[in-house]
Amino acid sequence: MGLIDWHLSVGALILALVLTRLGWRLTHRPPPAPRDLPSFLRVTARITHYGLYALLLILPLLGWANASSRGWSVGLFGLVSLPSIVPAGSPLGHSLGDVHKTLATALLVLIALHVLGALYHALVLRDGTLRRMLP
Repeated sequence: MGLIDWHLSVGALILALVLTRLGWRLTHRPPPAPRDLPSFLRVTARITHYGLYALLLILPLLGWANASSRGWSVGLFGLVSLPSIVPAGSPLGHSLGDVHKTLATALLVLIALHVLGALYHALVLRDGTLRRMLP
């Protein structure tokens, strides 16, 4: 299994996990934010979380479309094969590969912001936010 196959399999796995997580999230409310959290931090957290969900859902789909346009098979570590979602040679699929690369950078920025926010809660505010996230 080459690097591209691994990349495509990890992308398919991320898509499956995000869909599972969204199903869980729709049926289970998260714990409330601390009452004394400033409104700009609440808004920032909400935007960051929605952005993470959106990108973790959209990026694998864009990559899948790009792979399909290149005639590459997309699957889950050789166990499950997924159908093509655009025809081989599709200019749209090729273009979506460029969007995939750009949004991957945006995802990395959001992940960094999320980690910095978690560290801020843990080390500066000491408000128990990380403990609230544990089962």
